[in-house]
Amino acid sequence: MADMTTIQLDKSVVNSLKKIRENPRQTYNELISHMIKIFINVKKRNQYDEFIHKIQQEKMKELWHNKEDEAWEDA
Repeated sequence: MADMTTIQLDKSVVNSLKKIRENPRQTYNELISHMIKIFINVKKRNQYDEFIHKIQQEKMKELWHNKEDEAWEDA
């Protein structure tokens, strides 16, 4: 058997965990492991989105801040 530990959770957290189980026999260990995998994937996706956003910001500055557009402002 794997090493086990005991953690203390508020009763409200335990009740929330009970509500989100995929089935009544799913253990808290399985549920929390699944939640961790989801969190890691979301975090990776957010990092990718932030990277794309930074690239887009530079391109938008290039497109919007140019001499041709500025000439039309005074027309």
